[in-house]
Amino acid sequence: MAYTKEDIIRMVKEDDIEFIRLQFTDIFGQLKNVAITASQIEKAVNNQIMFDGSSIEGFVRIDESDQYLYPDLNSFVVFPWRPSHGKVARLICDVYNPDGTPFVGDPRGVLKRVLRKAADMGYDAFHVGPEAEFFLFQTDDEGKPTTKTNDEAGYFDLGPLDHGESTRREICMALEQMGFEIEASHHEVAQGQHEIDFKYADALRTADNIMTFKLAVKTLAQKNGLHATFMPKPIFGINGSGMHTNMSLFRKGKNVFYDPDGEKGLSKEAYSFIAGLLAHVKGMAAVTNPLVNSYKRLVPGYEAPCYLAWSASNRSALIRIPAARGQSTRVELRSPDPACNPYLELAACLAAGLDGIERGLTPPREVTENIFAMDQATREAHGIESLPGSLEEAIAALEADPLILDTLGEHVASNYIEGKKKEWEEYRTRVSSWEREKYIINY
Repeated sequence: MAYTKEDIIRMVKEDDIEFIRLQFTDIFGQLKNVAITASQIEKAVNNQIMFDGSSIEGFVRIDESDQYLYPDLNSFVVFPWRPSHGKVARLICDVYNPDGTPFVGDPRGVLKRVLRKAADMGYDAFHVGPEAEFFLFQTDDEGKPTTKTNDEAGYFDLGPLDHGESTRREICMALEQMGFEIEASHHEVAQGQHEIDFKYADALRTADNIMTFKLAVKTLAQKNGLHATFMPKPIFGINGSGMHTNMSLFRKGKNVFYDPDGEKGLSKEAYSFIAGLLAHVKGMAAVTNPLVNSYKRLVPGYEAPCYLAWSASNRSALIRIPAARGQSTRVELRSPDPACNPYLELAACLAAGLDGIERGLTPPREVTENIFAMDQATREAHGIESLPGSLEEAIAALEADPLILDTLGEHVASNYIEGKKKEWEEYRTRVSSWEREKYIINY
């Protein structure tokens, strides 16, 4: 959909829209918005709406706080879950400085920079299809989330077992009204766990879609008295939630990962892209898996990958190449979780892959055996390394990876690392219920 300013102004008037949310994302992946009334829409489409950047974590200092929102006109959409009178619409925005230059701390801008680099290398599209999982939990009498699911369903189950089914259906319908193409929606392995897959799009649109998806899921769950969470591992002992990321690069409309004469139908570029991901996946981990809790998911035994390997068939590998070939050839990175900032995640993935292509890297040989079943010595013999085991290790790996630091840019990288170090310190010094249960009586 290509909208003009006049289109937007007209739609706001004709559709009886009362409020417009101008949305943007902070560096930690939290959706922010400045709400305006319909009377301000002309100012908004002319990039004249200002906000105080110093109130957004990791944005700017108090003395340089004025920033402007430049709406992406094609992101205009009406929220289907709001009442028909007093409708609410939204526009996703880029953040700009008062002098008309893009703000370096805007995650959407970070992704745009890497996409420009891909274009300079001759790639006109980077397509991404995410698979975001989430949990639906019941709320208590005060509306606070519990970890009860009231749900005995398993993978792909249907029927009376799956109490989240009607909420999931409602989410799918709302997303379709907002222009999403829903490809699959099903119950996941764990109780209360769900997955909704929407059709791939170019990377910028996909990152926007992930943010919209999270908002829709949380809003509609709440409307039905449930709490939706994208926390990677809410419950010990059952599967966590991932966000497998399927990627393909295109040149002049052709998928460059496909080569009918290449080994496994993959091109040299595909292999170099895989090698680039493997070379930087540790440095990217603090971005793809941003929480203390993320590393409770990345442990053996729950389908989440924790070892650096690739395979065309093996679901225990970090990078999998799904069976489809031709235009659908793609590389699936299985480590990211849905708590990540999608703009930064996709920027890091693309930058890592392009680095592999630029340097002509080749990946280690494919691992077809179940990596979880191997012992440490066998893994070492195969040269299989592990992902960082904690947020602290991930931050250190990020600080040691110049390419990923450069991709984020100095402003985002320093603020991000500072914020994550604080988070780790808070966790490290806090006394948990596990410690009390374990030690308070015995010692």
